[in-house]
Amino acid sequence: MQVAILTVGDEVLAGETTNTNASWLATELTGRGVTVARILTVPDDEAVIAEWVREFSESFDAVLVTGGIGGTPDDVTVEAVAGAFDREMVVCEDQRERLVRRAEAFREANPDLAADYEFDVDLDAVASLPEGARALVTDESWAPGCVVANVYVLPGIPAEMKAMFAVVADEFAGDRTSETVYTPTPEGALGGVLSEIRERFDVAVGSYPAPVDEPGRIRVSGSDPEAVAGAVAWLREHVETCDPPV
Repeated sequence: MQVAILTVGDEVLAGETTNTNASWLATELTGRGVTVARILTVPDDEAVIAEWVREFSESFDAVLVTGGIGGTPDDVTVEAVAGAFDREMVVCEDQRERLVRRAEAFREANPDLAADYEFDVDLDAVASLPEGARALVTDESWAPGCVVANVYVLPGIPAEMKAMFAVVADEFAGDRTSETVYTPTPEGALGGVLSEIRERFDVAVGSYPAPVDEPGRIRVSGSDPEAVAGAVAWLREHVETCDPPV
């Protein structure tokens, strides 16, 4: 299973917000045997989002989109996904009813803020999803996420994104496996070994240097667990290894 991650947000591109969502999702997906083939950040521009959603949807098994859902004017992700599939935006009555209940609960819990809060919220806009979409709802999120074809639209706030991913996590699974070996050997001295292991085994190998006084990493991955295990065993015989840093 090959997946693309699309992060939406001007604030991410400006460096004001660190893109922890993409790294967290990549870790989760990789742990499930899924291959993350692309990670891209785009601005809050409906046409740009739609372009990449369309391209990634056609190229990969699934697309995970984070950010730009909610009720503010710059939240254009859901509309962009609708445009990518030539679908109309429609008000989901069950979602609108859920939002009304959430708003009432908020009003009761925050009477001093309730009037201003209600004035700013367009419930129809927040409850609108692409026609035929599957709504994704959690207690952590105000606005619903959704699934359109093979595109999963999640919130940008990390805690909300993680909670919503948990709703669909079981839909992501692959046969990719990986193992990491730690070594004090400098990366520049590993070239011959890394070339040979690629020739001997049907695996992908990556080496990643570390800060001074910490071991580097060699990551072996592939779709055949036996090939990965054999490559790692061979690697341990030909490279000095050590325990991972604490």
